Amino acid sequence: MKIKFTLLILIIAPLVYGQSNRVTIQSDIKLPKDSIAAEQIIESLNGFLELKDKPNRENTFVLKEDLPETSILLDEMKGIEIDSKSGDSSFYKCYLTNIVQTDDGNYLIQFSYIGVKENIPVLAASFEVVGKKSGNQFYFTSPLRRNTLSRNFKQINNGTFRFKNILNESSAADFVITAEKFDDILNVKGAKIEWYGCDDMPEMLRIIGVLYKAEYNGRKYGSLYANENNTTIIVSGSNDSEFRAYDPHDLFHDRARIVIPADKYNHYMVCGCAYLYGGSWGIKWQQIVSMFNEKMTSDPDADWLKLYTEGYNFGESKEKHLLVTQYINALILRKTEREKGNLGVMDLLSSGNQKKDPETFFKILEKVTGINKTNFNEKVWELIKDAK
Repeated sequence: MKIKFTLLILIIAPLVYGQSNRVTIQSDIKLPKDSIAAEQIIESLNGFLELKDKPNRENTFVLKEDLPETSILLDEMKGIEIDSKSGDSSFYKCYLTNIVQTDDGNYLIQFSYIGVKENIPVLAASFEVVGKKSGNQFYFTSPLRRNTLSRNFKQINNGTFRFKNILNESSAADFVITAEKFDDILNVKGAKIEWYGCDDMPEMLRIIGVLYKAEYNGRKYGSLYANENNTTIIVSGSNDSEFRAYDPHDLFHDRARIVIPADKYNHYMVCGCAYLYGGSWGIKWQQIVSMFNEKMTSDPDADWLKLYTEGYNFGESKEKHLLVTQYINALILRKTEREKGNLGVMDLLSSGNQKKDPETFFKILEKVTGINKTNFNEKVWELIKDAK
């Protein structure tokens, strides 16, 4: 079978379209008998693939109501043609592998990205989408909802939990309440959450439409999420299909991404805010304060600006790190919230990449808080003493 597969790839490789994100149809693929429908599916699929690397909401082959769950799948498809080792941006070519009309009149479509290295076929990924006709074209969506129709579900406020057998309702309710508290801080209004629980990463990938992806070889656990249409989709493959627990620190990051554009997202400030409201590595904020004071405040000549810019780790290990940068940011944010409210907090959370562009960051920091490089040590000592 390996020999036949290799020969097949060698035969069809020269037939690829000029653009690697257009689909190649092998001669043995059974297309719909309706030739007009078949042509519309292929042309629409090509359009969908040509737009997959753009922002997801700009893909005109995805219906708005299908955008949240489809965004998870589109994120997994971005840049899939690229061979990272050689830098070839069109190494992996797209091949249609199966198309089946379902009972509801939609189509289940599968395609793979394959390249050839030294006459050996290399599979980068295989995907599955649902094609739905509207007007003279087809629109595509992740099969997530189709694959979870038979699941149980529980509605808690703005949260919907889709689970297989059992749901820890206490943990799920606490998650929703905490998310709502974070949303108030971040000025997020009326956001919805949809959670899907899986036992492991292979199951998680399959239900969203990733049949195979080389990047995840050997990965047992992981989770994916997307924020679109004021809805957060979370597909968990972290050995917790019952929602036994969650990390409030990670949850704060997830909620912040709803309202803060990627180019303005200050990871270190957001992470500091997550320390303040969600702790880190299961360590509560007051415990973090105690650890910092015990390890870091004995030297009256401490160079806080240096420790801050270098991100000194005062945590118990490299894995469970607690960084001076985030801790000081948490103190800054706590004081800012008291004096200027949520608007001042949002100015800091949206202050851009402070590591790559420190000058711009410090200008915003001084404008909002009065803290600059000259008075940094003095102001930080004040914040530290106030936190004790």
